[in-house]
Amino acid sequence: MTNKAIVIGGSAGSFKIVMKIISLLPKKIDIPIFICLHRLRSARKGFAETLQINSSIKIIEPTDKEIIESNNIYIAPANYHMYILQNGRIGLSIEEELNHSRPSIDLTFITAAEYYKENLLGIILSGANDDGADGFKKIKRNNGKTIAQDPQECEVSVMPLSCIKNNSTDKILTIKEIIKEIQFFISFNI
Repeated sequence: MTNKAIVIGGSAGSFKIVMKIISLLPKKIDIPIFICLHRLRSARKGFAETLQINSSIKIIEPTDKEIIESNNIYIAPANYHMYILQNGRIGLSIEEELNHSRPSIDLTFITAAEYYKENLLGIILSGANDDGADGFKKIKRNNGKTIAQDPQECEVSVMPLSCIKNNSTDKILTIKEIIKEIQFFISFNI
């Protein structure tokens, strides 16, 4: 398994952006991508299937203890926290909400940062609370790379602004620029 990964978090206004990002990825990415989006707890069906329509890469809502594999996109299931475990597996839990959210972007970002360290690219998209800001700090502390969506381009700018204000953001980019950074990160072999 590769030692590189991308982790993306978002909330209000980010679903369409994620669909666009996924649709523009190469057919083979050789790394895993983890996506943690806030969504309705009742939205258990159709989420991954809707994303899969625009993707040549397999979209998975993982089960607990699922082995992480390259060339897959893992979507945090509705109402579950998604952890990246130190044994190269995904952990799911229904522990209490963090930042009024389950799944928590912070928990996904923090555990991904602990596992992938400097080989992680973290991206925060449009959203309406501070979830993701602590996780961005952890990615930065572990020498990963961080990108915040340009707040002026966001439907709701609170999430990117929280990461920018806590000085954990390497770059502030438009969606077009974020897609180019993702493509570069995927194509650059360590």
